[in-house]
Formats: sequence, C-alpha cells, structure tokens
Amino acid sequence: MSQASKVQPSGQPHSLGAAVSINNVHLRLTSAAGEVNILRGLDLHVGAGEAVGLVGPSGSGKTSLLMLIAGLERATSGTICVADTTITGLDEDSLASFRGRHIGIVFQSFHLVPTMTALENVALPLEFSGRRDAFGRARAHLEAVGLGHRLEHYPAQLSGGEQQRVALARAFVVEPALLLADEPTGNLDQVTGQAVMDVLFDMHREQGTTLLLVTHESALADRCQRIIRMADGRIADYGVRPEPGPARAATAG
Repeated sequence: MSQASKVQPSGQPHSLGAAVSINNVHLRLTSAAGEVNILRGLDLHVGAGEAVGLVGPSGSGKTSLLMLIAGLERATSGTICVADTTITGLDEDSLASFRGRHIGIVFQSFHLVPTMTALENVALPLEFSGRRDAFGRARAHLEAVGLGHRLEHYPAQLSGGEQQRVALARAFVVEPALLLADEPTGNLDQVTGQAVMDVLFDMHREQGTTLLLVTHESALADRCQRIIRMADGRIADYGVRPEPGPARAATAG
C-alpha cells in the first residue's frame, strides 16, 4: 500500500491524466413525495489505470454514481469528464458512441442477449462500431476468460459464472479506457465469484484499464488500490492515493 497521505473530501486535488474527473456533481430526482437528493456535490478524480473500490451502505449513491459516469443517467448539475472527454452535455447519440468506444460495464445481472451465442454476444459491441474483426476478437477474448469451448452455447446453456465471464469478455473486447463493475459477483456463489473476480483483475492488469468496482464484499474491495466510501449521497472517505506505478500486488489475487 502506498504511504501517500489521505486526501480530504473538501480538497481532493485534480489528477493529471485522470480517467474520471467529477466536479460538483448533483443528482436530484422527482418522486411522488417530492424532490430527492441522490448525489450531493461530488468531487472525484480517478487516475488512469487505477483500480478503485466503491463501498457504502445501500442507498448511499454508489450505483447512481456509476450510471452518471457511464452516461446512462444525467447529472442535474456539475461536470463529468471520462477519458479526456466532458460527457455532460453530449446528446444521446454521442453518448452512446462514446460509451461504446471507451467504457465497459459489468452488472450484477449478466444482461446477455438470450437469442445470441456467447460468441455473438461478445462480438456485438464490435459489430456496432463497424469492426471487421469482430468475431475474431470475440473468440480471442472468450478464450482468454476460459470459454473457448463454449463459443456456440446460448446463455441458457451456461452456468451463472460462465455467463458473467461472457459479460466480462464483452466488456473488455473493445479495450475500454474505463471498466465499471456494479456488484459483479452478486448473483454468484463465493467460489464462482472469486474465480470471476480473478479474471476481472487479470484483464484489468493486462489491458491497463481503469477499474471502478462497486461491491459490498470487503475482500473484493481490498484487492483494489484505493477504497472510496460513500454515505448519504456524498463521499465520506477518498481512501489512500497510490503512487504512480504498477498496481499493487493484491490486484493479482
């Protein structure tokens, strides 16, 4: 663990080369009971290649923060910059295009297309971007996650762990600058979840992808370089910043 000093919530410095830079972001939603403040003036900078665990109680805003970073939800105010692009203000088509090129997402639910094989599911984002080598790259990524023998299987023919491996291959196949993972082991047993996370951290390390992982499991959060704690729509603890250099050995499992 780096011996860098803790960064205080009131004065976290901007990180040069940050993969994610969030400044004074608010998210307010309207409900039958009135306006609800989901996120309350967040400032956050995640360095390129950093692995960050995002923890906190249910309702603290973790998933909402990920949805804003992914461009799947709109901030009420503030700015969000991902991979040197300010995504706040982009129209829906531009957001979708940017997300397809630069952001990989893995959810608790696998979100595979049931009528497509594993190979077709992984090739899908590459086909959307017009890549001619979509199926070759998809095959290579499925082999990388240990599913070279399941290429032609449909999701219903795969176990939960295998489906999440397909989802990981699909997320990494575009070689994203940023990988967002929201409770990726939530639907898996402990042994299967551990195996899936080994794959995720291996691919994060090999591709140099920035990782932002939402989890309630302390053992998973501890594999990250930094743990950020959220509470009541705010960041309560920014954790310890790593010094420049390779990810610490814990990310290798």
